[in-house]
Amino acid sequence: MHPDPNKPLRVWDLPTRLFHWALALSVIGAVVSVNVGGDAMAWHFRFGYAVLTLLMFRLIWGLVGPRYARFTSFPPNPAAAWRSLRGQAGESSVGHSASGALSVYALLTVAGIQVVTGLFSNDAIMWDGPLREWVTSDTSDMITGWHLLNRFALIGLIVLHLAAILWWRLRRGKRLTQAMLTGNVQQAAPDTPAARDDASVRLRALLILIACAAAVWALVR
Repeated sequence: MHPDPNKPLRVWDLPTRLFHWALALSVIGAVVSVNVGGDAMAWHFRFGYAVLTLLMFRLIWGLVGPRYARFTSFPPNPAAAWRSLRGQAGESSVGHSASGALSVYALLTVAGIQVVTGLFSNDAIMWDGPLREWVTSDTSDMITGWHLLNRFALIGLIVLHLAAILWWRLRRGKRLTQAMLTGNVQQAAPDTPAARDDASVRLRALLILIACAAAVWALVR
């Protein structure tokens, strides 16, 4: 007996969803605090450490997480993404689309560059990244330049990401935001496997997150 195709199917496990929203809030916090400046810069660093912890978690989760969270389920394929956007190829009803996969990899890469360069940066006044002393002043200044320039790439990708969500909603009728909130999709074909999202999966994710946080704490200390 085939499952009801109209029944919600769990695709995004809770750890993946929490990562998504925690990363969004951390990036927003980092952008706001750096623009406020002054004492708020201390929060800019804290948000940066949170982003680094989350990115480390996602890289590991992409290897050991449930089915649709794994990188093997959405390999980067620019040609397939282009065909999909032109309407020349159908998209899978679950998981990341080909274009969505490129967005994920781009955001992870640019956010990673931003947070790593921030570790070695300085503001030439009173704030230095925690690893600033590992490099020379000239190198730190150069990395600071990369950090300042890369923020535009990060903001641009975020704007593009939001525009893509709106495009998929209006043109394809997919509620991507709702799926990332509930973890479920409605368009699953019969026999489409669900992602595991039980207590053991969540405990595994918590242990990985704690290990990543401990590693970041040790690094910046």
